[in-house]
Amino acid sequence: MTVIAAAPTDTHLTALVLDAAIAAARVILDVYARPIVAVDKADGSPVTEADAAAEAIILEHLKATGIPVLGEESVAAGIIPVLGERYFVVDPLDGTKEFIKRNGEFTVNIALVEHGVPVLGVVLAPVTGETFVGDARGAFSCNTSSGSVSNKQPIGVTSSRKLRIVASRSHGHAALATLCELLEVQSDVSVGSSLKFCLLARGDAELYPRFTPTCEWDTAAGQAVLEAAGGAVVTLDGERLRYGKGELAFLNPYFVAAANLNLARRAAAEMTKILG
Repeated sequence: MTVIAAAPTDTHLTALVLDAAIAAARVILDVYARPIVAVDKADGSPVTEADAAAEAIILEHLKATGIPVLGEESVAAGIIPVLGERYFVVDPLDGTKEFIKRNGEFTVNIALVEHGVPVLGVVLAPVTGETFVGDARGAFSCNTSSGSVSNKQPIGVTSSRKLRIVASRSHGHAALATLCELLEVQSDVSVGSSLKFCLLARGDAELYPRFTPTCEWDTAAGQAVLEAAGGAVVTLDGERLRYGKGELAFLNPYFVAAANLNLARRAAAEMTKILG
């Protein structure tokens, strides 16, 4: 049975995380304005100077809370703190491939995890300033391109008989076409990074299946936003995607994000059949 944990009600903590993301976005845009130099990490994924610089800024902002931080670049450097039941999960630059391509579809992701589930999340797209936030009060979008919050408005999932699916520009999978046929998907949109979760949260699509590997920092913030907007994220067994999988190097299993739990579980069951 999937149990939805209550999110923290500390509005100051949400504001702090949002400030950290805005500061990281400024650093990322500074690098984005120059020729981009990328190198490959041990796992073959690309990294740029923006990744490390943005994570350093985020860690500095979050330090005063005393809450441990699981950061993608810190983990890559072998720095993994004792996490406990409450910790931040940070991807300072989600969508590095999109960053290198200069298509603007990359984000800063910061989430707070409690007892294995993300309960607060901020996803910020530096190029546009488009920002999505989810916490105990619900989910909202805003623009932070000026360095402060503007155009704040609540967001929520939608249900439609004509399903719209969102997928990744950089991580497609052959099974996706089969799933679309089985679920009678009517249209699709491709977008990079955690913006996929946010499109569902805003009601622009209903389904995001993931057939390729992700890590916890790739998904925690987006999951927090989507769940705060009324959506669900489940693994192929139909249970909520959970966090703190240190014994698995913080890798996620395949999952489905959807506008509601029933749709997520239905798609997860079909994915299981497709993958055999």
